[in-house]
Amino acid sequence: MKITAMQNGPFLIETTEASLKKGDVEEKLEGKMIALCRCGASANKPFCDGKHKAENFEAEAVEVEVN
Repeated sequence: MKITAMQNGPFLIETTEASLKKGDVEEKLEGKMIALCRCGASANKPFCDGKHKAENFEAEAVEVEVN
C-alpha cells in the first residue's frame, strides 16, 4: 500500500486489497486508488470531491510506503 499526500490536495491511497465498511455494508476494494479529503470541505467525506481547489487549500506533499 502506498499513501501520498498530494501537494495542496487529498491523500491518495493505492491499495491491492482493502475493505470499506459503512454501517453494516462492507465493500471490498482491490487494486483501487482512493482519494481522501484533507481540506475538510468535501461534501462526500471522507472522500475527496475536489473542493480543495475552490478553497485554495495549501499543504505539503508527502509519500509513505507501507509494506
